[in-house]
Amino acid sequence: MKVKPLADRVMVKLEKNEAKTAGGIIIPDTAQEKTQTGVVVEIGDDNEVIKVKAGQKVMYDKYAGTQIKIDGVEHLILKMSDIIAVIE
Repeated sequence: MKVKPLADRVMVKLEKNEAKTAGGIIIPDTAQEKTQTGVVVEIGDDNEVIKVKAGQKVMYDKYAGTQIKIDGVEHLILKMSDIIAVIE
């Protein structure tokens, strides 16, 4: 399935957190903090507002966006204003 965000929206592929601590303890998904970083996959068509490019790693607001699953992979569609940093 192909999804293209509109206007000033950006689609980000979520990064998975480690499910195991350094000591070997497995942390269930329900106890893990929601990830706040991801990789930009697609961008909308508002080139004046969007300041990121596909492939860049970004940090976003904790409760921002709409979560979707594409071919079994978790993605998030965010407004550009919800992206707070580019990670280099």
